[in-house]
Amino acid sequence: MPSLEIAGLTIGVREGVLALIFLVALYIGLVLFRMRRLTGQPRSTEDREPPLVGAASQDVAASSPEPAVSHSDDEDAAAFQMTSSRMANELLNDGLERELAQLRNEVDIMRGELSALREDMLQEMAHLRATQTVSPIYGDAMQMAAAGYDAAMIAERCGIARAEAELVVALARSQVQ
Repeated sequence: MPSLEIAGLTIGVREGVLALIFLVALYIGLVLFRMRRLTGQPRSTEDREPPLVGAASQDVAASSPEPAVSHSDDEDAAAFQMTSSRMANELLNDGLERELAQLRNEVDIMRGELSALREDMLQEMAHLRATQTVSPIYGDAMQMAAAGYDAAMIAERCGIARAEAELVVALARSQVQ
């Protein structure tokens, strides 16, 4: 196991890791302490001076050339809270409006796709109805005509008139071309 010797003291990996953990914890504690101190600080130099009690406070207030500040920390905090909540609401509303517009666009796209699918389905259903209304005899005749049989053979095997068989052969040839 690797180790480091400093001033006669041997430090291994375990001790090094523990020292790093201690230093990180110390740093986090320092940062938290500074953050707590910052939130507790007054905002202006007038607020940092301790308040005077009794007649001394009236003398100092009368002799100071600056006007007395009428806002307290509570009023400042309330104004900040109201402003920040208003800004948050505006940001939220803007985000919701953008999301709503995007959703509306997506719904419009989906409606267009649904309409196209509906048209395709209606065409396929019409094609299926057309094929289902054809007599099985004529279906067989069409298959034979597509295979290259002549009208006389189709009329004899399917039991249809020769004129009908010739019509089926002509139909099959027109579909091939």
